[in-house]
Amino acid sequence: MINPRIDRSTPVIVQGITGRAGQLHSRLMRQYGTNIVGGVSPGAKTREANGVPVFSSCNDAVARTGARASVLLVGAMQLIDAMQDAVAAGIRYLVTPTEGMPVHDALKAWKLCRDTGTVWVGASTPGMAVPGEAKLGFLPDDSLRPGPLGLMSKSGTLSYEAGYRLAQRGIGTSVWVGVGGDPVKGTRYADLVPFYASDQQTEALLIIGEIGGSDEEEFSRALSAQRFAKPVFALIAGSSAPEGVTMGHAGALVYGSHGTYAAKRAALESAGAQVFGSLNEMVTGVCARLGNA
Repeated sequence: MINPRIDRSTPVIVQGITGRAGQLHSRLMRQYGTNIVGGVSPGAKTREANGVPVFSSCNDAVARTGARASVLLVGAMQLIDAMQDAVAAGIRYLVTPTEGMPVHDALKAWKLCRDTGTVWVGASTPGMAVPGEAKLGFLPDDSLRPGPLGLMSKSGTLSYEAGYRLAQRGIGTSVWVGVGGDPVKGTRYADLVPFYASDQQTEALLIIGEIGGSDEEEFSRALSAQRFAKPVFALIAGSSAPEGVTMGHAGALVYGSHGTYAAKRAALESAGAQVFGSLNEMVTGVCARLGNA
C-alpha cells in the first residue's frame, strides 16, 4: 500500500537547491515546518543554502543527514538521473514538480519506483502535504488547514482554490496529494484508495479531476473493489470544453467516449461518489456533509 503520510520529523532534502526555484521553495517549505535537512547540487561551489548544507550527491546527503524524502527541483532532462541518484541512496519518497519530463524517462522512473517500493508523486505535480505537519512542493500555506478531508488532484491551481475556500469555511485536509496531469505518473488516484480507506484521520475524500485520461475511471473501479465506506466527493474540470481542443495537461486526452466528462461522472456516481457541477457547489456540498454548512 502506498502511504504518503509524512510529518514534521521526516528528514527531507531538495535536489537542485542552489537553483532559483530550489532556493525559493526550500525556504518556503522550511518556513512551513518541513524538516529540510540539506540539499544536493552536483558541482556546486557553495556548501550551504538557506541555512542547510549542500552535498554533491544524494548518497553523501543521506549519509550525513539520514534523509528519507526528496523534492527534486531540477530540469526535465536531468530528472531521471536525479531520481536514480535518490533511489540508489535509499530515499523512498520523491516529489517531482518539474513539467515536461520525457515520456520514456517517466516510464523508466515508474518502473524504478515500483521495483524499489519508492513513493513517487509527480511528474508535473504541485506536491503533497500533511497540513499542520509538512509540505513537499509548491502548495500554498493558506490552503493547508488540518482537518478530516483527504484531497487528491490533477490540477494545481484548481486544488489551491478549493483548499482555500474549504479552509475559510472551517474544513481542513488530512493528506493532500497532487498526482499531476501527465499521462505517466508515479502515483494515481486509484493507488491511494487503500491508504485513504485505512487512514484514521481521513473521514471523507475529495478528488479534483479533469476530462481526458482514465484516472477517474480507474479510481471509480478501485473504490468499488475496496468497498470504500467513507463519503467521496468529486469535481471534474472541463465539462464545457469543446470537442477536438487540446487541453493544458499532457494527460488530458479524450479517446471517443472514454475520458469525457459524461463518462467520468457516470463512473464516479456508479461507485457512490457525489459529483458536483462547479467549485461553489462542491464547497457548499462538502461543508454541508461534514457539518460546516
